[in-house]
Formats: sequence, C-alpha cells, structure tokens
Amino acid sequence: MMKNYFHILFLYLSKVNAFVAAGLLGMLVVLINLDIIWRTLFSGSLPGVTEIVALAIPVLVFLALPYQVSGGLLIRNSYFLRKEDGNLTLEIFSNLVSIAISVGIVIATVPLLFTAIESGEFFGTPDVFTVSVWPLRLAILLGSLLAAILFAYKLVEDWRWSLLSSQTTGTLFLLITSIVILLNIASSNTSIGLVSIALLLWLVITGVPVAFSLLCAGFVGLGIMKDNLGIGIDVLGMVSASAISSYVFAAVPLFVLMGLIVAHAKIGRDSLRVAYWCVGYLKGGLGIATVGANTIFAAITGISIASASIFSKVAAPELIARGFTPKFALGLVAGSSVLGMLIPPSILLIIYGIIAEVSINKLFIAAIIPGLLLALLLCLVVVLCVTLNLKFAVTDEYHLTEELPIIPFSEILRIGSPIFLLVVCIVGGIYGGVFTPTEAGAVGSTLSFIIALSLGRIKLKKLIELIFSAASTTSSLLFMIIGASAFGLMLTLSGIPETLGQVAQVTGLGLTTYVCLYFLIVVFLGTILDSTSILLVMVPIGLPVIHAMGGDLIWFGIVTVIGVEVGLLTPPLGLSIYAIKASIDDESISLGDIFYGASPFAILTFLVCLLLIFNPNLCLFLL
Repeated sequence: MMKNYFHILFLYLSKVNAFVAAGLLGMLVVLINLDIIWRTLFSGSLPGVTEIVALAIPVLVFLALPYQVSGGLLIRNSYFLRKEDGNLTLEIFSNLVSIAISVGIVIATVPLLFTAIESGEFFGTPDVFTVSVWPLRLAILLGSLLAAILFAYKLVEDWRWSLLSSQTTGTLFLLITSIVILLNIASSNTSIGLVSIALLLWLVITGVPVAFSLLCAGFVGLGIMKDNLGIGIDVLGMVSASAISSYVFAAVPLFVLMGLIVAHAKIGRDSLRVAYWCVGYLKGGLGIATVGANTIFAAITGISIASASIFSKVAAPELIARGFTPKFALGLVAGSSVLGMLIPPSILLIIYGIIAEVSINKLFIAAIIPGLLLALLLCLVVVLCVTLNLKFAVTDEYHLTEELPIIPFSEILRIGSPIFLLVVCIVGGIYGGVFTPTEAGAVGSTLSFIIALSLGRIKLKKLIELIFSAASTTSSLLFMIIGASAFGLMLTLSGIPETLGQVAQVTGLGLTTYVCLYFLIVVFLGTILDSTSILLVMVPIGLPVIHAMGGDLIWFGIVTVIGVEVGLLTPPLGLSIYAIKASIDDESISLGDIFYGASPFAILTFLVCLLLIFNPNLCLFLL
C-alpha cells in the first residue's frame, strides 16, 4: 500500500513539473512577442531575451520529461512490443536501459550543480545580461531522477508479471551479454562506432525510447573508445545541459503550439472549404481541394500527422460520399498530408537545420518549388484517376453524385481571411526577413489564438490544455536531439564519416550515386522508424560525407526530408497511415486498405525525390 502512495506521489510530481514547463512555454511566447514589439518601437532588442529563452528550453524539456515517462508518451517503436503475448522481455529491457541512462545523467549532473552554485556560473555576456546556470542544472537533476524512479516502478511491475514466463530472464541475460561481447570484440574506433550504430538500430527497433537509444549508443560507444565509462557519463551530463541551450530551439515548441491551436480552431476544415471554392468546378475538384487544403494547412502548421488526423475526418467522408473509393480517399489524405513536412514552415526542416547547422530560412525557401511540384503532381493523379474512371479511385456512382454546393463569396471571405492572414504573417514574415523562425512561431501562436478566440472556437481553459500538450510534445522531440548530440559525438570520434568519404572516393562513387544510396536507406528506415528518429540517426552519418564531396547541405536536407516523407506512407510503420486509422471510426477499413490507397502517392513522392537528386537546381533555384 505504501508503494502505491509513493507511486501516486511521483505521478503527481511529474504532472506538476509538466505544468511548470507549460507555464514556462507560455512565458516564452509572451517574452518573444514583447521583444518584437520593443524592437519595433525602440530599434533594439529587449535585453536578456535571447539568454532567457536559450536557458529555458532545456529546463522545459527536463521538467516535462517525467510526465512523458509516466504516460508512456516518449517516442518509440512499439511494433514488436506485444504485452498481450505474455513475454515482457523487450519491455523490461527498455526500462533497464532507460533507468541506466537516467541515473547516468543524474550522476553527471550532481557535481555540475554544486559547481554552478559555488562558482556563480552564469550564461550570457557580462555587463550586458547574465542569468545563473544552477536552475538549469537543478531541472536536469530533478527531471532525470524522477524519470528514473518512474521507469523503475514500471520495471518492478513488468518484472513481477514476467516471472510467469520462464524464458524472460534467460532471454534478457542473453541480450545484454550479446551487446557486451560485440563491443569488446570491436577493436578500432571505427569498428566500435559501427557496432554502436547497430546497437542503436537494435535498441530503437526493439522498443527502447528513441532518445534513450541514442544516449545509450553514444554513451557505450564513447566509453569503450576511451576505455573509461566515466567519460561516457560525463558526456551525458554535458549534452543534457548544452545540446539544446540555444534560442533557435524555441522554434520547435512554438510551432507545435501554433499547430495545436490551429487544429483545434478547425482551420483545416475552413481551408478545405476555401480550396473547394477555388477548384470545385474542375473534374475531381474535391480531391484537388483536399490537396490544396493540405498545402494551405502545411503552410500554417508544418506537422504532417496533424494534417493526416484532421483531413481524415474533414475531407475523407465527403470524398467517399461523392463516389471516391474509401481506399483512394484515405490514401489521398495520407499522400497529401506529407506536404506538412515539406511546405514551410516544417518541423522536420527546423530539426534538420539545427542538426546540420544550416540556415532554416534557406531550407524553407529551398522547399517551396519541391513542395508545390509535389502538390501539383498529386492533383494531376486525382484528375487522371477521375478522367480514366479507374475502379481503384472512383465507384460507379461517382458521376451520378452531385458536387458540393458552391459556398457564397461572402462566406469564403469570412473564413478565408484568417487563413490568409496567418499565411502572410508567418510565411511572409520569415521570407521577408521580418521574423526569425523562432519569432514567427511566437507570433503565429499568438495570432492563431486571437483568431480562434475571435471565431469563438477556443476558451482560456482549452488554451492552457494546448500549451500543456505542446510542452509535453516538445519534451519528447528535443530530448531526442539531446540524444542525437551524444550519438553525433561518438560518430565524430569513431571516424566513420571520414571512412565513408574515403570509401566513396576509392570506389569512385559520385555525389549523385552516394545520395541515391543514402536516400534508399532513409526510405527503408521509414518502414520501421518514425521521421524524427531517422533524421537524428542518418543526418550525422551522411552529412560530413556530403560536405566532403562538395554537395549542397540545403539540397541534401530537402532530399532527406522527402525520403522521410515516403516512410510516412510505407508499411509496417507509416505514421501518417496509423494516424488516419486512429482518426476514422470504420472497422471495415483496415490498415492494409489505407496503405494500398496511399501506395500511388508514396511512389509519386519517391519519384519526385529522385528528380530532385538528379536536378539540385529545383531546390536551389530561389536561393
């Protein structure tokens, strides 16, 4: 009974921490907007905003981390986790790895916390603005410690039930022993690095949260290379404090928040109505409108999964009612939802820009032509399917159904004006150099809230819930980047990127051939991993080789993101497909049906990326 009280206490503390993180996110929105107003009025930035935001981001991440752990919300691959089968070996192993890494961060952070307090360590510029570092260290310590405790509680529960399976303990021992043997067999840094990469993929595939998989692979690889696991632990503490302590990382939670507000305000439904008003007279007009609405929605939110969830409810029923087959209707929604990862602003492009240390603005500009090209080709597929009356796409009743009623212009003006305002403000502000991506996220969040409030589609209580959700989601995303930082350090020390570059030169592989091979690997990984995980694993490996071979990193980023998009539509782990299946209330439509319906659009996206690989100027033309 006492154990249950402690568990309830820890769950309560994790939720309190998450609410503090949400409050911190709300404060950042206000602070960045005040900075923009101050700059406009007084031609100078508000002192300390950059420093406060940079320090607040890792604090937010570690405060919200325990809540993610308690709710099982960390990003992971659950494909092979089958608790109902009675064997919880993988779940137990996942918890063990997560506990070990969390404790490692705690061990590394304790001395850093005391040092920061005793020395008065600060962040910023003396005589301009400084902020003490110890609150950051404390947040990392408390968040990691609470996460370790919650993982331990899960481990105890799982271990108790796993005793029913006589194979569990032996299998778990075999898994851990195999890892130790493989790492000890590896002699050179390169071989250790290769084994660490294999370890990472194995950890992710078997269900260990992606962030902890990255941290574990980096920690183990660095410890073995230096023949000192203490160095690996030190790295865990270093990346936790410094990897995301930058103003630019604030763009992630701000755009996530804006996307949640826009989704709740039913802007997706409005964008579909506006798009249909524009193209409804064309053959297959509703299908074309679905693509157009997704393009508009992508230009506001930059989140593919949100588009897939929303338009499966908004557009798919109308498409089916008008004679499109369920497979094709949902496949079209899935295929056009990937525009959210390409049409700027895009969360994946922001993450790539952070990892590759390239201009996010340039990435956004480079994505315009590929994004519009893909949208145009998606519309062309709809027109061809309808014109040719393909049974895959339309039923016999298609030509007998009436088109949707044309909406009066006054109504279009009423619902279209807020959308136009958001697009012009966010996209125009970024391209026009008025805002940085981070500032655009803050302005967009504020403006979307004002619009939703004016339309009567949101209340203050709901806004607080959305901020809470945004802070929690951000914790998962940015904690993975912390893991990627440790993994990237291990890769750098292993010399694998340099080795790959030498192999490419010796074998005579040209830049185009190398990128094609890289793209195929990314597409393959998309069948088993989520989008962000692929970026965090593959970019640190491929980027140095591309740079050494003289490839453009902006072009490489667009190719990488489109490769990831293909993975959103391919089995067994096409996240857009799963999001659609979770959103529809129709047991007669299986996952296989949706995958089948999305296959033409997955192939089309694949071909568009090959076109970009062989014609980089399509990405670089506007730069």
